[in-house]
Amino acid sequence: MAKTYVDKDTCIACGACYSTAPDVYDSDDEGYAFVKLPGGTEGFVDIPEEFLQDAMDARDGCPTESVKWED
Repeated sequence: MAKTYVDKDTCIACGACYSTAPDVYDSDDEGYAFVKLPGGTEGFVDIPEEFLQDAMDARDGCPTESVKWED
């Protein structure tokens, strides 16, 4: 199963990931992205199959490559 997390050190709060995959990513009070799935603030998180394509699109659309991926 694929896993994802957001590198907050490189995130520029552009909103690309959470507008592309709102079931997987969200923004904090400052606009920085995080994985909103259970455990999302603790590291890599499993992506449910039904959200996988949107999550891949979010990863591919991140201008700073802050959306990280692990197969």
